[in-house]
Amino acid sequence: MNDIKEIIETLKEFRDDRDWEQFHNAKDLSLALSIEASELLESFLWKSAEDAKVEKVKEELADVFAYAFLIADKYDFNVKEIVLEKIKKNGEKYPASKAKGVSTKYNEL
Repeated sequence: MNDIKEIIETLKEFRDDRDWEQFHNAKDLSLALSIEASELLESFLWKSAEDAKVEKVKEELADVFAYAFLIADKYDFNVKEIVLEKIKKNGEKYPASKAKGVSTKYNEL
């Protein structure tokens, strides 16, 4: 079993052991993802990136991944496939010859 599949199966087992699937519709999972992403941002609030508590960043990032994986599972998405597709699209929008070393948005390159 690949790593992502193992993570998703473990998340689903955890969820099912608690009868939480009833709360895990796509909308609420998306809201939870956004909230966890905000908590990740909170780790950096009012401090430099170097001053953020690494354990807190790791914990919040894990929550972000967990909800993202559960959303992917809800829609039966292949995580590897959708991420690689997105990288390809971004490569077309941001060709290295134009985007290297700059943070300009694709429509302004």
